[in-house]
Amino acid sequence: MAKKKATKKVAKKTTAKTATKKTAKPAKKAAAPKKATAKRKPNPAFMKALTPSSTLAAVVGASPLPRTEVVKKLWAYIKKHNLQDKTNRRNINADDKLKSLFGKATVNMFEMTKIVSKHLK
Repeated sequence: MAKKKATKKVAKKTTAKTATKKTAKPAKKAAAPKKATAKRKPNPAFMKALTPSSTLAAVVGASPLPRTEVVKKLWAYIKKHNLQDKTNRRNINADDKLKSLFGKATVNMFEMTKIVSKHLK
């Protein structure tokens, strides 16, 4: 029995020693000099010209446009015709053209981009 107790005490001592080593604070490293940041290049997939469907073409035009330009023109149409909801600015109240595009009277701005992507080829 005496041997078992001795091994337990030794095990406790080693854990106490390792615990003090872990709590020691590491030395601070010198800050690395910052690299000059280059201007971000746009993703070519977003710049690819896509053809809008006939219902989307009634709002943004029939010529092939990048996805980013389609969303810009759609927002310009929404702002021009004052279709953004007064209380919740995230919602868009569709007029006749947009109702045929969206399929419902009110659409969330995040739903709008999802719906528009289905109308681009």
